[in-house]
Amino acid sequence: MKMLLVVDSAQKWEIAIPGVEVISPRDYLTNPEFAKIRGARVINLSRTYHYQGNGYYVSLLAAARNHRPMPSVATMRDLQSVTFFRYVSDDLEDMIQKSFASLPDKDFTMIIYFGRNKEKRYEKLSLRLFNAMPAPLIQAQFTKTKSGRWSVRRFSAIPLSEVPEDDKQFMINAAAEYCASPKRIVHAKPPAPFSMGMLVQPGDSFAPSNSKALDLFTKAGEKLGIDVVTITREDFTRVPEFDALFIRATTQVNNHTFRFARLAEMENMPVMDDSLSILRCTNKVFLTELMNRYNIRIPRTVIIHAENRARITSEIGLPCVLKLPDSAFSLGVIKVNTREDFAVHTAQMLEKSDMIIAQEFVPTDFDWRIGVLAGEPLFACKYFMAERHWQIYNHGGKTEDERCGDTEAMPIEAAPPVVVKTAIRAARLVGNGLYGVDIKERRGLPYVIEINDNPSIDNGIEDRALGSKLYEIIMEEFLKRIRAIHQNNRKS
Repeated sequence: MKMLLVVDSAQKWEIAIPGVEVISPRDYLTNPEFAKIRGARVINLSRTYHYQGNGYYVSLLAAARNHRPMPSVATMRDLQSVTFFRYVSDDLEDMIQKSFASLPDKDFTMIIYFGRNKEKRYEKLSLRLFNAMPAPLIQAQFTKTKSGRWSVRRFSAIPLSEVPEDDKQFMINAAAEYCASPKRIVHAKPPAPFSMGMLVQPGDSFAPSNSKALDLFTKAGEKLGIDVVTITREDFTRVPEFDALFIRATTQVNNHTFRFARLAEMENMPVMDDSLSILRCTNKVFLTELMNRYNIRIPRTVIIHAENRARITSEIGLPCVLKLPDSAFSLGVIKVNTREDFAVHTAQMLEKSDMIIAQEFVPTDFDWRIGVLAGEPLFACKYFMAERHWQIYNHGGKTEDERCGDTEAMPIEAAPPVVVKTAIRAARLVGNGLYGVDIKERRGLPYVIEINDNPSIDNGIEDRALGSKLYEIIMEEFLKRIRAIHQNNRKS
């Protein structure tokens, strides 16, 4: 892949990085030869990134040329956003406090060169900040509040001309390390024509795929000519290296998975699941409105807020189930049996979210999980309730049987047609990705409980009926989408 380092002539000093061509913003913007290059990576070290300046247009045209700019125009925008500073500060709260715990000063400035800082003790924080705000040269300013907590005051890009003399060689080394092609294992066979980053989170107790399933995804990709590379949250800036992104870490709007999905979308890459699916599926208030609007049957459900909570029990009855909008894996979900419990738990939940869900309690022995991929049914599985519990997960259980119920996978044709049809209809309203639709069946009627983006696919559970074919079908869908994008790029 061609690597271009864009540097204003007015701020140039001797930069020599193997395999990297150093050019000016004017050359990149006006020389038609650069527009012809396929798939270049563009490191934009223009003097400023202000709106409609040369630096801005370098990244804007790089995106239009299907090059991969760093920073992107979206990052330039984030550099101006106070809201984004607060978001990053919250996301890295623990790491920031630990990193600066011994500092006596009230203010601290950190300069980050391609994700690195000269101080060894700040290396991990520097990389995390770079992942959140991928720009070549960043200045992060921190301040200590009256309570003694550190927070991000602002980010800013710094021009090359302001790099201290003592830091220049360190900066060049950091740039060279960033620009270096990733080391690859030499195989006897030719390299795969396409590559995929598979995002996982080590130590995630609710990971959507176990290690054996991840291996089977890798093998399925290899069979189809997709080199599947396992990545973690530390590899944010590597996303543009791949042709597709597959998220196999627990998704939330307010964690790194959402940022990974957004970056992949900005890079015009297939991603499952996409940021819109994450946004929609992780909020039960949205799903309730969506199902009601399109007349898809759900248990009797009411959205609770401060003004209406006093009358909810008379509308929905008891017992009922209370849910935080972003609850998952049975966490943030409570069954209440009395008005007193209802009052206590709704008050607690409304302190965390302005809106919560109350849903009639529908007792069943199991929930259906129907996997849906690109609007078509993929797998069917029964999730039985945990022993002596009303949910499939019982986090207070002492034994495995008490913590998690049994499962029974089957061919999609063996599931009730009305259940499968309802799951397909519900999933298509969310998007065109990979979903797991949970449905309760009562008196022959299906009731959608929730729609999950990034559904569990574990070896020995969801794949029990299809085996390795399940992984191949998902990878085939990725391959179809990758080829479609490459075909469109060739036409343009």
